[in-house]
Amino acid sequence: MATDYYAVLGVPRDASQDQIKKAFRRLARELHPDVNPDPKTQERFKEINAAYEVLSDPQKKQVYDLGGDPMSGAGGGGAGGFGGGFGNFSDIMDAFFGTASQRGPRSRTRRGQDAMIRLDVELNEAAFGTTKDIQVDTAVVCTTCSGEGAAPGTSAQTCDMCRGRGEVSQVTRSFLGQVMTSRPCPQCQGFGTVVPTPCPECAGDGRIRSRRTLTVKIPAGVDNGTRIQLAGEGEVGPGGGPAGDLYVEIHEVPHPVFQRRGDDMHCTVTIPMTAASLGTKVPLETLDGLEEVDIRPGTQSGQSIPLHQRGITHLRGGGRGDLIVHVEVTTPTKLDPEQEELLRRLSKLRGEERPVGEFKPGQQGLFSRLKDAFNGR
Repeated sequence: MATDYYAVLGVPRDASQDQIKKAFRRLARELHPDVNPDPKTQERFKEINAAYEVLSDPQKKQVYDLGGDPMSGAGGGGAGGFGGGFGNFSDIMDAFFGTASQRGPRSRTRRGQDAMIRLDVELNEAAFGTTKDIQVDTAVVCTTCSGEGAAPGTSAQTCDMCRGRGEVSQVTRSFLGQVMTSRPCPQCQGFGTVVPTPCPECAGDGRIRSRRTLTVKIPAGVDNGTRIQLAGEGEVGPGGGPAGDLYVEIHEVPHPVFQRRGDDMHCTVTIPMTAASLGTKVPLETLDGLEEVDIRPGTQSGQSIPLHQRGITHLRGGGRGDLIVHVEVTTPTKLDPEQEELLRRLSKLRGEERPVGEFKPGQQGLFSRLKDAFNGR
């Protein structure tokens, strides 16, 4: 009775190559003679080795599925011992170490790295958006060899050491019998080709550094640290490979008047005591032009007045933040006799000038408070 190789590996008959390989690796780790020296286990190990040799080979698997003998003819005898069964030694190594060798030559063309630059913007540019021209210094495709890396009139040639395979093999003996290992070709570094005459402009790399000018659109509402992605504007890869992306990081220049907090802006206006008492209008140059801030009578120092929709444009969604005006009331430090007399009369009219001993806690008069302020108390 023929051996059911699918049952040996514990996979269904419609299993993919990936499923077959995973099942073999799992069983190989459990049943390898170095792990489990029991004689019955060694026989089981030979069975899974033979099953994998058939099912991992498309031609042998086809013969087996049609009812033929996949081990007849050239390359048979694999089930008899370790030597023949481990024709693909890298799969055994992958079963134990989780690594697999890369087959075939590697490409000289690879994707380039991403790049990033910092761009300074003014507050009004961040608030409303703008466009800016920036200069970037990145790797671009060599114009002399068009990324091929070979001098004009020449081309890359097949490596005579690995014959274009990109790797060289070596047969050694071990407890498994004769095994073959592969490593990247030392002559072509795994590319499979060599460039006898490198391009004099790029020294065979296929790219050169160049400075160019790009136009960047800055959306309204950007803030410190915002990054704008320019796809395909980064470093060109080795061999003229596709370019990475360029990231423009926004740095907002501090404003002399306004401080930004999120999408709101804040500023401070200073007014005299009389203006705070009587009320006034203070002209203020905002990002939208000149506006008048209405100071109502009796405004206290530290009070805030919001100017709605005068802040930063929301980066996502409509509308804008607010401009918050903080009022700072100043008290005069020096008074001439006439001014002092006027304040005394005002204090009397308001009933605030009394002998110090008659004041109740929290009822100190206006003039006395001013007097204390003048005397540095």
